[in-house]
Amino acid sequence: MDTKTTLPISEARKKIFKIAEKVQKPSTYYTLTEKGIPKVVVMSAEEFESWRETLEVMRDFPNLEKDVKKAEKDFKKGNYSTLEKILAKEGFVLADK
Repeated sequence: MDTKTTLPISEARKKIFKIAEKVQKPSTYYTLTEKGIPKVVVMSAEEFESWRETLEVMRDFPNLEKDVKKAEKDFKKGNYSTLEKILAKEGFVLADK
């Protein structure tokens, strides 16, 4: 559930500590306006970091959904390697379990 509140910046200035507390709830943010025009969004640092990480993944793996589906098909067909096989191929010697 997204909880969005829009406030003029002048009003938000008076309530900044309450706003900072309220945005700690997941998916809660404030849009601050100047003369009715949105200027800034306030969200928790944790939520912001989550958004940044999501954007990085989307940039690094633009076809992630397609890649995951292909990997799932390959796995079902048995077309995969284990970490142990890859390490052995690269010359690493694994300790006995």
